[in-house]
This record gives sequence, C-alpha cells and structure tokens, in this order.
Amino acid sequence: MLMLLMSVLAIAVGGAGLLSRHDVQERPKGQFEMPQTMLGGGSYSQDVSMEPFSELKYRHIVRQAYDYSCGSAALVTILTYHLGLSVTEQQAMEGMLEKGEKEKIIERRGFSLLDMKRYVASLGVNGAGFRAEVKDLLTLTEPAIVPIDYAGAKHFVVLRGIRDGVVFIADPSAGNIAFSVEEFASLWDKNTLFIVSPQAGKVAPAKLALSDNELGVVDMDRVTNGGRLDALNHAAHLLERAVNSGASGTWMHSR
Repeated sequence: MLMLLMSVLAIAVGGAGLLSRHDVQERPKGQFEMPQTMLGGGSYSQDVSMEPFSELKYRHIVRQAYDYSCGSAALVTILTYHLGLSVTEQQAMEGMLEKGEKEKIIERRGFSLLDMKRYVASLGVNGAGFRAEVKDLLTLTEPAIVPIDYAGAKHFVVLRGIRDGVVFIADPSAGNIAFSVEEFASLWDKNTLFIVSPQAGKVAPAKLALSDNELGVVDMDRVTNGGRLDALNHAAHLLERAVNSGASGTWMHSR
C-alpha cells in the first residue's frame, strides 16, 4: 500500500511539472509577453516592447552641456535629428561665436535666433525667423525652435508639433515634455520661432516628427486642463496609458 501511495504521489508531482512546463522562447532585448488575463485586459496575450522611461525622455534630444547653452543644444537637436547633419554642440557654439555677434553673445551669456541664422547659413542650410500665432503652429510641417519664458528664465526649446490640444516639446534641459495649448501660449516669448529647412534636393530623416506610439507618453504633470487626454474605456488601452505614464519607469508599445 505504501509503495502504491508513493507511486501515485510521484505521478501527481511529475504531472504537475509537465503541466507547468514552458518552452523557452528567444525574444529580442526589451520585448516581453504580457498575458492580459493577469492584467484585466481579456483572454489573450500581447507582445510588447519596453524601454526605460529615462531613455525615452531624452530620445532624439541633444542635452545642453551648460546652463546658458539651451540655444545651441536646441539648434543641434534639429540639425542632428531633423536634418541628419553631424554637428556637435561644441561645434555649434564655436560656429555661432564666429559667425554671430560675439560681444553680445558674451555679454548676455547666450545665443540669439540671429546668431543661429548666421551659423546655419554657413552650413548651407536655410534658417528663417518668424512671428506667428498659436493657430499658425497647427499648420507647421517641420519642428521649430521657440523661446519660452519659463520659471522666470528665458529658454529655447524645440516645438515638435501639436496634437489634440497638446503641445509636444523637446527641451534640452528637461527632455520630451508636453503642455496644454493654453499653457504654452502663456509661456511663448514674443510669439517668435525659428525654422531650419533641409538643403535643396535632400530628404530629411525627420526623427523629431510625432509618432502615434508616443502620443500617450507625456509628462502629464506639465499638462493642464484641456491638454489632458480623454479617458479610455478599453482595458488594454488603459493599461498602456498607465504604463506609459512613467510611473513604472518603462514605456510600452505593441509589437
């Protein structure tokens, strides 16, 4: 009888092992499978890719090296990721000192849109400054450098675009952030912007263009009232919204 009980127990344990066994699958780095039944999203599994939110925060942004170099970093962000030119912030700073108003640059400890215009012209690139209204920004097809007055300081950032009442900004000091249109309008200094266009006959890589995957990945602390995205009812989308909020330290998108 004892031998019989032990045999039954061995079969039960062995059977449990067979039932719980998983075949190991090779997956690309950063890709995971999230069973939606465990997450309240229905009876299916979804392959997703995850990456640290800290990496997404500064994706396609040249971080300014100095407190006063937001202008050069914003310009190099556009030159590098929108136009595909190989330029460092140091090279841009030296170029603007050479081509721009050197005495004024040293006096104000910063670069102006005129300094940028003169420098990009030396690279064979067209740069132009404009005055505009918020409604004009809705029609932009290229990123633009805009001055803002934020926290009592003048600051240059890159306006990537506006979608559904949210202004998406590439900030050399704070990364990818977003404002409501109303808040951005209150910060925008003198309604000026600077646009750098590709050289004639060349196709721009346009890596600063907004993608649908990242539209939910914003710093919602910077977005107020109408800038907040409407609520969703679909459980999977709610999960993605929650993950992309940055609370978990990762960013997720469907494969």
